[in-house]
Amino acid sequence: MAAFDWRKRFTPFLNFLYNNNQEAWANVLTEQLIHRFEINPHGDMDRWQTALEALPAASGTSVDLTHSAVTIASAAPLSEPEAEKLELGLRGLMPWRKGPFDFFGTYIDTEWRSDWKWDRVAPHLADLNGRTILDVGCGSGYHCWRMAGAGAKRVLGIDPGLLFMFQFLAVKGYLGDVPVDLIPIRMEDLPDNLELFDTTFSMGVLYHRRSPIDHLLDLKGTLRSGGELVLETLVVEGPEGYSLVPEDRYGQMRNVWFLPSCPTLLRWLDRAGFKQPRVVDISNTTTDEQRRTDWMRYNSLADFLDPENPSKTIEGYPGPKRATIIAEKP
Repeated sequence: MAAFDWRKRFTPFLNFLYNNNQEAWANVLTEQLIHRFEINPHGDMDRWQTALEALPAASGTSVDLTHSAVTIASAAPLSEPEAEKLELGLRGLMPWRKGPFDFFGTYIDTEWRSDWKWDRVAPHLADLNGRTILDVGCGSGYHCWRMAGAGAKRVLGIDPGLLFMFQFLAVKGYLGDVPVDLIPIRMEDLPDNLELFDTTFSMGVLYHRRSPIDHLLDLKGTLRSGGELVLETLVVEGPEGYSLVPEDRYGQMRNVWFLPSCPTLLRWLDRAGFKQPRVVDISNTTTDEQRRTDWMRYNSLADFLDPENPSKTIEGYPGPKRATIIAEKP
């Protein structure tokens, strides 16, 4: 099997950078991708590439990016052998955590109903039509596709998980040359003060950062003046100044550092230099929104809650509550 042709996959985005006075970033990103795919490739790369290449070709495809499942359809139904190849390839990219997706009638019931989060966030956004958007910690890119469906001019998702990238490519392979990209890098791999994006999303990331205010400053640096930050994170009840710092794990997650109260989070955004930060949604995460499925067969939220009191985590902390905050860069 030929090595993964990352240059073919990422050249359109690199060209976008060169055409938008971002030559320095394009050069740094090229070196990062060389290291990721040529010098230190992931041990599962061949397996994931085999699964991706197993997906059948289809003609006359259409896509729906505006409803709950990102849906790919074709003018003619797949033959039985094609449907079997599709199932085999998609299952080779398990576990599917963010979605849902529908490939020619094969519905991928992902661990997270990410469409529910989108439905909570979307009514509060500035019009995305014509905007250049960054989605930090984008997972498999589900929300990137929904942003494109809302009219975004270009969407970049970043997430270091290579399996997520292959899941993203499974969708993009049927869409052709669309201005939506997923680059397998971390937030800290971005250049400082890009000032390139009209909207930056950070959903489900802040509580994984050891220094949350530094994360907010980094997000601010990605935005043009007047750009919009969409921040979604775990929060707890409490007054301004209060933040829960788990002793070890939170909901069995090791890398959870700060769960602020909403007033504390608004103060952090104010200190980071954002204007008009406001909470637009607060929702408890339930086992209907995050759960084990046939496409994600590992432990999920129900396993992370106290079986005697599911309003608390298994460690005894308040159960997961998420807030969405929107703010602007001056």
